[in-house]
Amino acid sequence: MIEFRGTTICAVKKNGVTAIAGDGQVTMGESVIFKNTAVKVRRIYGGKVILGFAGSVTDAFSLTERFEGMLNKFAGNLLRSAVELAELWRSDKLGRKLDAMMITADENTLLIISGTGEVIEPDGGVCAIGSGGNYALAAARALYKETDYPAETIAQKALKIASEICVFTNDNIRVETVGTPAASVTPTEKPAPKKRAAKKEDK
Repeated sequence: MIEFRGTTICAVKKNGVTAIAGDGQVTMGESVIFKNTAVKVRRIYGGKVILGFAGSVTDAFSLTERFEGMLNKFAGNLLRSAVELAELWRSDKLGRKLDAMMITADENTLLIISGTGEVIEPDGGVCAIGSGGNYALAAARALYKETDYPAETIAQKALKIASEICVFTNDNIRVETVGTPAASVTPTEKPAPKKRAAKKEDK
């Protein structure tokens, strides 16, 4: 059986904003590029939650649909929805495990969810999944530490770097963001010194 696979997703959480970037390549088997413009990053739950998926395309869609159902059931509570979905897999109520992974985020939480029932909250506000995930992760961590780029720029640049290394990742990149940028702190200006009134010279 030939599988259609989606590839690399990278997420960055920085200064109140979380960005998830994904490429557009879908590969048939191990050698044929089936599509270059697939959309693997999307907004759900009225735009309040963003997600990106990698792995078997069919399984990835199944994973996202089930997660979206949990979000609607638990009023958009991201962490609880993820944990409840994982519990269904662990109790075998959903049948077979899915060959897919997903990164999802709202304005407060960033999570990795696997099709085997694992839920991980990544350290450092940076994570990546898929065939080019390690390349994107390394690039994103370096950009996060060494530059002042915002989350969206870091995620996009990291995925671009991954696309230049991983044959299953292209540079047709889509980015979605959630959250509100933290207000920049500006140095407090010192008040200008008051001008002294000139003294009249005695005649």
